[in-house]
Amino acid sequence: MRDALCQLGASLHRRGYTHGATGNISIRQGDGFLMTPTGVRLDSLAPERLSALDPSGRHCGGDPPTKEAALHLAMYASRPKAKAIVHLHGSQSVALSLLADIDPEDVLPAYTAYFVMRVGRLRLLPYFAPGDLSLAKAVGEASQHAYALLLAHHGPVVAGSSLEAAADTAEELEQTAAIHLRLHGKACRCLSAAQREALLTQFPQSV
Repeated sequence: MRDALCQLGASLHRRGYTHGATGNISIRQGDGFLMTPTGVRLDSLAPERLSALDPSGRHCGGDPPTKEAALHLAMYASRPKAKAIVHLHGSQSVALSLLADIDPEDVLPAYTAYFVMRVGRLRLLPYFAPGDLSLAKAVGEASQHAYALLLAHHGPVVAGSSLEAAADTAEELEQTAAIHLRLHGKACRCLSAAQREALLTQFPQSV
């Protein structure tokens, strides 16, 4: 799992889903957690240096964890079936979060079936300053009802039933944000309300 987490981080960084030393990934391992360390680029992760946290969230091995550790722990507490969390700072999703005319309760239209199947309805959380523990509290409360969230001026945070599932959902969100930005202000043909509800019924939240 350590190798898989590092390989995923490198892949996401290489393909532009995050940049510099931004973004963080975690997995639930046994009773505790493994997380990417603070200040480390996702394309420079080393398996032996990943941060280990015990069930209470206390750092117990490896390098110091990401500054967003509280955010991850809050989401795990709200979604006990979640096995992994991916939090990115993708430019498309961040740009999406800045638009003044989006509905914070339902950010993106149903452009594709795959977005509805993997993300469902996307909720926007308000801006919190970096390191503000109120962000973790807000994520914990909102993630009781959704496993994919968009943080204003910040980026998406996604829980999954596996590392691959969390990454797939995060990538789908970023690509759909790019579609929205390209189509913004243009008349579009989206899935109908009935088609969207049918997909949400057929593919309910799994974590």
